[in-house]
Amino acid sequence: MQPIQHQMMGYDRAITMFSPDGRLLQVEYAKKTVRLGNTAIGMVCRDGVLLVTDKRIVDKLVVPEAIEKIFKIDDHIMATAAGIISDARVLVEQGQVRAQQHRITYDAPVDTVSIVKHICDIKQICTQSGGLRPFGVSLLIAGVDEGGKKLFETDPTGIFYQYKATVIGEGEPEIEEMLHKEYKETINIEEGLKLCIKALKKVLDQNLNAERIDAAYIKDDEKVTKKFLKEKIKKLL
Repeated sequence: MQPIQHQMMGYDRAITMFSPDGRLLQVEYAKKTVRLGNTAIGMVCRDGVLLVTDKRIVDKLVVPEAIEKIFKIDDHIMATAAGIISDARVLVEQGQVRAQQHRITYDAPVDTVSIVKHICDIKQICTQSGGLRPFGVSLLIAGVDEGGKKLFETDPTGIFYQYKATVIGEGEPEIEEMLHKEYKETINIEEGLKLCIKALKKVLDQNLNAERIDAAYIKDDEKVTKKFLKEKIKKLL
């Protein structure tokens, strides 16, 4: 007799229900949502941190500048996402509130890992509470604080990892392979942007243009989030 699939048994109907082999199927579905999302690349460079993402403009009547895929959490911390972007916006707003609370309480900028942990705590609650669904989004959070430059990836379970370079969303396996081969810790922000655009071109091919790319960086000496101008991206394309 063939084993009955987990879905037919109803183990995917509630976030609080484990399948017989110890899996939370709703969380795994959320991870699949992330893999279908827009491509986002993060990188720690010699002189700062870099985030590059695909805006994935699906309608030529949409105003490209109105699509925001890189968010400023504080002057020295930024984030991007793959998956359900509305979920990301809510999490980013929670991070922004925490950052401002820290400034008011301690009169000092918050460290990057505190923001990451706060966002992951919210994600984790939604994996064990009845009536909720997991956040269908992964975030890349990059910042430069007193402890140096850092890049973190969070997933729908509430787990986070620190990376030198990473990618989430569409085309993840191909770009990850490219990063393993071509990324070096001595790379600067300009070179990192070139590598990220090269990786996006490999995945998106003919559909890639400057309007689709959102790119931002934070330099060690400035600790301020800045976006690359479209003219700069057009030159690299």
